[in-house]
Amino acid sequence: MTITFITGANKGLGRETARRLIECGHTVLVGARNREQGEEAAAALGARYVPIDVTDDASVAAAAANVAEHEGRIDVLINNAGVHGPVGDPSDLTAADARAVLDVNVIGVVRTTTAFLPLLRRSDDPVIVNVSSGMGSLALTHDPGRPESHVVAPLYTSSKAALTMLTTQYAKGLKGIRVSAADPGYTATDLNGHSGPQTVTEGTDAIVALATEEPGAGTGRFVSRHGEIAWS
Repeated sequence: MTITFITGANKGLGRETARRLIECGHTVLVGARNREQGEEAAAALGARYVPIDVTDDASVAAAAANVAEHEGRIDVLINNAGVHGPVGDPSDLTAADARAVLDVNVIGVVRTTTAFLPLLRRSDDPVIVNVSSGMGSLALTHDPGRPESHVVAPLYTSSKAALTMLTTQYAKGLKGIRVSAADPGYTATDLNGHSGPQTVTEGTDAIVALATEEPGAGTGRFVSRHGEIAWS
């Protein structure tokens, strides 16, 4: 049985990913900061709730210890938790704004990955999926034909650019672990006020594909529901 831990799994893309992976036969651990929402999601989906705040070292360590005690390992880690931050004119951005976004979208991934690596290394086929975005692609955000080029979200885009680079470095440095990034695409979630044209099911296609690939599928990839994306 494949054991999968998902951060930010109480709603949106994380919850839909959990639902779909349970349908695929995975044992899913719903990681979420909000206990009430996390417990509700886990009960509704048939998963187990594990409290985790990816911005807090002690919380992340406690989550890893919780999983070590109950499951003993994980096979797939999905770093899904994310925040958007300010949109539009960047004139009034503050250091606090930047810290708040980067602490979840980048540093939170580092915290969680480091804490869960011992559990992943107990798997026969360990996989990490980082939920990134085409909004972090230099190519896509400079292509006037792409929706990514029409949005000004300085901190979100910067954090996702950093996350995709972090993914490539993990892929090179973590021997025996497949590490790739998923671009959900413009999906209707709380993150964008449900303005995206894709459903959450469509938005999770790439995440689910990376989480369910056969051993040897490759590492260091950036994948959307339409196929691989160039690292740029």
